Amino acid sequence: MGRTELCDSNNEEIKKKAQKLAKDAAAPKEAAINIFYFVRDEILYALDFVDVKASHTLRTRLGECVNKSNLQIALLRAVGIPARYRRVAIRKELLQGIFSGLVYRSLPEVAGPHPYCEYYLSGKWIACQALFDKALFEGVLQRGFAAASQIPTIDWDGENDLIVDAPWVVKNFGAFDCLDDLWIEIAKTQFVPRILQCIAMSFSNRHTNSLRKR
Repeated sequence: MGRTELCDSNNEEIKKKAQKLAKDAAAPKEAAINIFYFVRDEILYALDFVDVKASHTLRTRLGECVNKSNLQIALLRAVGIPARYRRVAIRKELLQGIFSGLVYRSLPEVAGPHPYCEYYLSGKWIACQALFDKALFEGVLQRGFAAASQIPTIDWDGENDLIVDAPWVVKNFGAFDCLDDLWIEIAKTQFVPRILQCIAMSFSNRHTNSLRKR
């Protein structure tokens, strides 16, 4: 599958960025690695609405798991690399200390839908979760919100599965070519006005950003 409403891989900004990232790649694996590191580190982990397009995330350079996986898949698809979503549910302890206290307390004990990207290479699907940017990951370890034994690496070689949040996964819902309907429906069920959600996100994102500072 290529373009969807939210995974707008045919967007000109998406195509231009994807082509730039893949330009010097000798093979699809190298292009996928370049895209992975761009999404991992250049798109800072932060709260945003789940029903925004990949092109929006590319412009803001901010996003949580939904936004980052959506952009990663859009970029891969834009250069003809098959990619899909893996949807799981996680224990919210993964996010303790990363979100502000108010946002964290508002989360259910088991949070979802929580997606990450998989891409297709040499006859198999490979997980490539570009969740936490490097600066945030180092801050999280430094402050003890997660242990190195839980997340031994956030680096990816293009050949082996990288599932950053594996210790916190409690349910696997399977693989999906598109999750637009789910995210749009979730956005419709939010009872808090969007402007108030923006304020809460902004406050929490300032907290998250403070973890990146030495």
